[in-house]
Amino acid sequence: MDSVTKSLTSLSLDPTSVHHSSTNSLTAWRDALTANPEVPTSFELIKTLVYKPKTSKTATPVPVVVIAHESASVNSGAIGKKLNLKDLRLASEDLLKEFFSLDKDSLSPLAINEANFSKVVTVVDASIATTTAPLALHALTSSATVFLSSSDLLKYLRHLETEDTKLQELDLQNLEIPAPAATPSKAPSKEKEDAKIEGAVKIAIGVKKEVDFSTWYTNVLLKADMLDYYNVSGCYILKPWSYSIWEEIQRWFDGEIKELGVQNSYFPMFVSAKVLEREKDHIEGFSPEVAWVTKAGNSDLEEPIAIRPTSETAMYPYYAKWIKSHRDLPLKLNQWNSVVRWEFKNPQPFLRTREFLWQEGHTAHLTSDEADIEVRQILDLYRRIYEELLAVPVIPGIKSEKEKFAGGLYTTTVEGFIPTTGRGIQGATSHCLGQNFSRPEMFNIVVEDPTDPTNQRKTYVWQNSWGISTRAIGVMVMVHGDNQGLVLPPRVASIQVVVVPCGITVNTSSETRSRIESACEELAKTLKKGGIKVKADLRDDKTPGYKFNDWEQKGVPLRLEIGPNDLAKQQTLAVRRDNGIKSPIAIENITSAVSHLLDSIQSDMFKRAQESFHSRLKEVTKWEDVVPGLDSKNVVVIPWCEREACEDDIKERSAKASEPTDERAPSAGAKSLAIPFDQSRWTAIEPGKTKCPACGQDAKRWTMFGRSY
Repeated sequence: MDSVTKSLTSLSLDPTSVHHSSTNSLTAWRDALTANPEVPTSFELIKTLVYKPKTSKTATPVPVVVIAHESASVNSGAIGKKLNLKDLRLASEDLLKEFFSLDKDSLSPLAINEANFSKVVTVVDASIATTTAPLALHALTSSATVFLSSSDLLKYLRHLETEDTKLQELDLQNLEIPAPAATPSKAPSKEKEDAKIEGAVKIAIGVKKEVDFSTWYTNVLLKADMLDYYNVSGCYILKPWSYSIWEEIQRWFDGEIKELGVQNSYFPMFVSAKVLEREKDHIEGFSPEVAWVTKAGNSDLEEPIAIRPTSETAMYPYYAKWIKSHRDLPLKLNQWNSVVRWEFKNPQPFLRTREFLWQEGHTAHLTSDEADIEVRQILDLYRRIYEELLAVPVIPGIKSEKEKFAGGLYTTTVEGFIPTTGRGIQGATSHCLGQNFSRPEMFNIVVEDPTDPTNQRKTYVWQNSWGISTRAIGVMVMVHGDNQGLVLPPRVASIQVVVVPCGITVNTSSETRSRIESACEELAKTLKKGGIKVKADLRDDKTPGYKFNDWEQKGVPLRLEIGPNDLAKQQTLAVRRDNGIKSPIAIENITSAVSHLLDSIQSDMFKRAQESFHSRLKEVTKWEDVVPGLDSKNVVVIPWCEREACEDDIKERSAKASEPTDERAPSAGAKSLAIPFDQSRWTAIEPGKTKCPACGQDAKRWTMFGRSY
C-alpha cells in the first residue's frame, strides 16, 4: 500500500485507500468494499486481465494487459485481431508472478510501472475515460483498495509511455469480433488435435494429458486440491490432500532408517558465508541457486548469511567437534526440513520449486566398506518408497562422473520415467562423499586408526549423504493421473474408500433416504474399525454425480455406492478409480473384501506403470538410432565408454538433431540418467569388442540416456 501511495503522490495524485479482508473474486471484492464505511457510496470496480499470445516455444511471451470495467465484456479474439496477435489466452499464475510478482487476485493497473511497461502491451477500455464515479483498483494486494478518478488513472498510465511503447485505448464493446475459422477440408492430424476435452464444463481437468501435458498437470494439482499458489514466485502451498502423502512417506521411511540406527536432529537453516565457501567444489554446483540474507530490518548485515541449499556445510563443522574417537562412529543423523534453491528456470509444482521439503541424512563411518553398504541400503529404501508406496517403477543405478553430486565420491540414484512426455526424472539419490569432506583442508573429521597398535596413525572418516523430496509426489501424479484427474495408490491415500448414497430423488421417502444414509454411515464405521481410511459422503447439497466426479478428480482409490436395490440385496457397488471396473460386494465380510480390492489396485497400478516403463527402454547400438529413439518418447540404453567428453558430445549432437518437445523442460538433448546396477536385461558387453555408438571407443557398461526433467 505504501509503495502505491508513494508512486501516485509523485504524480501529484491524491488517492483514497482502504484496507479490508482478502478477496478472491470481483463479487467478494465488491462485498468487502460495500461493508466498509470509509468507502465512497458509489464506485466502479476495475478488473485487470492478462493474456498470453501464441508464440514459438523459444520466444519470450509479451503479455497483453487489459484494463476494463467490472461489467465490460472482454473478447480476447477481437483484441488479438486488433493488435495483430494470435490466440490470446489467459496467462498462467507463473507468468503473472514472473512479470508482476503478483497473483491474479492482487493484480491491478498499478502493477504496471516503468520497469515492465515496455515489456507488455497495455490495453485500456476507452469507456473508462468518461466514467464519473471513483474507480476501485487493487493496491497490489487483494486486501487493500485505492480509489482514483478516471483522469488520474489515465494520467498514471500515460506517464509510463515512451517513444516506442504507447498505451492502447480500445473501445472494447465495439471491436470487430473475428469470424470462426473455416472448417478444414480434411481432418487434422493427431499431433494437431485440440487439447480440450469435449464437455469440459462437466469434467474436472478440461484438457487431455496426452495433448497438453503441462496444463493437464497443473490442472490436476489444482482440481484435486493438492496445492495453491503463493505470493512468492516458485513457491507453493501444500494443502492437506498432498501433504498427507508426504506424511505417509515420512512415517514409513522414518521407521526404516531408525532400524538402521539413524537418529533425527535439526540444524539451523542459515549458513555463514565463511563456512559455505570452505567447500568451493561442493557449493559451486549450488552457487547460482543460493539465496542470501543481506539485511536485518533497515540495517545491512556485516556478513551475508546463506539459506541452506543443502546442509553439508552447516552440519560437518559439528561432526568434527563431536567425533573424537573411532568409538564415536558411526554417527548417523537425519533431518526433515526444507531447503531453498533459487531456481530461475520455469517453476513447476513439486518438480522444480524454490523451496521444497525433503529429508537429508548425513552419516560418518570408520571404513569405506561401511559407507558403501549404507549407500545401497538407503537407495533400496528409496526404491521401495516409489515402488511399494507410490506404485511407481524406478531403476536403481549410479550416476556418471559428470552427473554425480558436487564434491562427492560417487552418486547412486533411482531413476523414474514419465511415459506421456518420454522424459526421465531423478527420483532420489544416495551419495558416498568418501573422505572429501573430512580432510584437513575441509572439516578435518579425524579419528585414531583402531587397527594401529601404536595408536599413532590417524584416519579420516568416510561420509554419506542421502535425500528424497516432495518431488516424489509430482512423479506419482504424472505417472498415474488420467484425463479425469488424480489417481492415488491406496497406500498413500488419506481417504482410501468413499461411500456415496445413491438412488435418492425428490420422490424418495424420508424413511428410505434415512435408511440409505444410515447404511452408508454404518459401512464406513465397519471399514474404519478394520483399519481402512474411509469417508461417508453425506453432503445433502450435492448430487451423486457431483460427488462421483469430485472424488474421482481427487483420486480416491475406491468408491462404494449404496442405493435402494443395494439395501435390499445387502450389498454395495464397488467402483475402482484406477480402471473404472464396477463389481457388487456383499456387506457380509466387507472389510476383508475391500482390503483385498485395495491391495489389487495397488499391485495393478504398479504393474501397468512398470510394463509401460520397461517397454520404453530401447537398446540402441547405432548412433543413427539414438535421436529417433528419443523422439519416440523412449529412454535409449547404449553401451557407453563412460567418458565425460563423450557425454557432452551426446548431449550436444542429440540436441541439434531434435526439436524441443516440452515447454516446461525445453532441452531436447539427451543426458546420462543412470548406469543401471542390473546389467542383465541387455546383451552382454564384450570387452574390446562392444563399442560406444557415440564415439567408437570401447564400451564399459549399458547406460540410460534420455531427455529429462
